[in-house]
Amino acid sequence: MNASAAFEEHRPALLGLAYRLLGSVWDAEDVIQDAYLRWMAADRADVREPRSYLMTVVTRLALDHLRSAQVTRTAYVGPWLPEPVATDVLGPLDTAELRDTVSFATVHLMERLSPPERAVFVLREAFALPYDDIARAVGLTAAACRQLFHRARGHLAEGHDRFPASREEHTRLLVGFLRAAEDGDLAALTRMFADDVVSWTDGGGLVRQARRPILGPRKVAAFWAGLYRRYDTGPATVVAVNGGVGVRTRIGSQEQIVTVEVEGGRIRQIFSVLNPVKLRLADRPR
Repeated sequence: MNASAAFEEHRPALLGLAYRLLGSVWDAEDVIQDAYLRWMAADRADVREPRSYLMTVVTRLALDHLRSAQVTRTAYVGPWLPEPVATDVLGPLDTAELRDTVSFATVHLMERLSPPERAVFVLREAFALPYDDIARAVGLTAAACRQLFHRARGHLAEGHDRFPASREEHTRLLVGFLRAAEDGDLAALTRMFADDVVSWTDGGGLVRQARRPILGPRKVAAFWAGLYRRYDTGPATVVAVNGGVGVRTRIGSQEQIVTVEVEGGRIRQIFSVLNPVKLRLADRPR
């Protein structure tokens, strides 16, 4: 197998790794292209395991991106949410850990972690790399990586259901939520929400948006019912994103992808991505 074909064999998994680390398809693809160029220029004679080698390269490049991205995101207008990405481009999702670590809620939650914590968590939890390999990728000792993994896992476990609702329940609650919002049924909306429900809106300052998260069942219900009351709406289409389900719809002139985190049979978080740049990247052919 030639060098280019060897890289292409691992490209889906590498893209999934980079996306989990960065939360951005655009940045992830930049990292993959840079990794490809480095792979083609490298002395591959001593590379025994191309997958492990390439994951190390991608992790190091992604960490550099992530550290600079943290500075950019502090100046972002309103909440920053990950880019929704079509499930079929994220590499294998044949284990619960792979699916969970690419879910929209988890990728959003990982923003709380430091770059090394995020890298160690993803490499261990999603890809089951040995700690010695992870240590080489992040430039730390294996013992330090173990500590970072357990710390990251603890942070993510706080208030997060690591094995969330089934696809069917998720779809039922998401579609039911949007229907109740369209009907202006505040009582039905409130019953669907957890007591600590949060609604996030990401427009990137490019379109009209709620610039702060909205908290609590009554305020979230009033916000969404108000949107449907004030603006014309377009058709809603269920789409497969981030290993789960979302709905692509329009309110007024603004296209959006909406997805939710479900816990205990209720909606705990609502994510609405309106930033047109992020939606364009989610839709473009691959």
